Amino acid sequence: MSDYIKENMNDECEFTRTKSKAIIEEVSKVVVGQYDFIEKLVVCLLTGGHVLIEGVPGLAKTLASKVIAKTVKAEFKRVQFTPDLMPADIIGTKVFDQKKTDFYLKKGPLFTNMFLADEINRTPPKTQAALLEAMEERSISIDGETHKLEEPFMVLATQNPVEYEGTYPLPEAQVDRFLMKLLIEYIPQKFENLLLQKFSSGFDSKELENEDINPVCSFDDIKKCRSEIKSVSVGEGVINYITSIVKATRNSPSLLLGGSPRASISLLLTSKTFAAMQGRAFVIPEDVKELALPVLRHRVLLKPEAGIDGLGNDDIIKSILSKVEVPR
Repeated sequence: MSDYIKENMNDECEFTRTKSKAIIEEVSKVVVGQYDFIEKLVVCLLTGGHVLIEGVPGLAKTLASKVIAKTVKAEFKRVQFTPDLMPADIIGTKVFDQKKTDFYLKKGPLFTNMFLADEINRTPPKTQAALLEAMEERSISIDGETHKLEEPFMVLATQNPVEYEGTYPLPEAQVDRFLMKLLIEYIPQKFENLLLQKFSSGFDSKELENEDINPVCSFDDIKKCRSEIKSVSVGEGVINYITSIVKATRNSPSLLLGGSPRASISLLLTSKTFAAMQGRAFVIPEDVKELALPVLRHRVLLKPEAGIDGLGNDDIIKSILSKVEVPR
């Protein structure tokens, strides 16, 4: 055990650890066998960022989003993104009231706490861009008026990695606004057996109100967690470790584009959150390693020749992690 850890053994983030564990346990009642995925969703929620979720249909992306909103008492809205979806369909528009002879704002579904953009890459760039201001500024501009969004505000966007026909790749500027990109995989057979037993016993994912899902966290609790997370300390060695990893992505011969300073900041903030979720008030290198893939995989651009060789973004990042010296 390092001297740094020994010196900080008495520092604790017990409230964040307890609340995050309660959220994960509640969501896991319904979303079976996806602990790592759920844990990273909670990291995004407590850090105050947005998440891009990639996975084939039927892996509970929408269900997980609905359940996590229910556990934190957040308003949830879902929009299926399609090629004919217009910006006004999600942000809202001004409507004329003939009785009052005046315009009033008809708010779109983006005025919520947790917004699920289902298959975000199926809608044109103009509508994708309508999310940018909301994601970055936590506000929406309609006819020159700026409307603040209520906290907590989180965008969860999904995309299908298999079907690319009729899709519009997300621009780099928008992809970079997502704190993490999570890959949701098939669950092991033993968990799929449990899932089938749940459905055999009468579980219906369309009727969550009938399920025993308890709200275990309020926005006041989330604010308290975020305050606790801010106090998490990060040593100079760990900070240098983060910047060394991101710098290595910029110098990698396999990448056209490496991580920006925003990538370094995101890795720092999520590492602090993850440390607090473990009950620690200090970050260790293992926290950074745990979050490097979800934080960096969508912020780097692979060279075509590396793709031909069968390499992916995750492979390059794992290779970098194995080479960058870990502080002790």
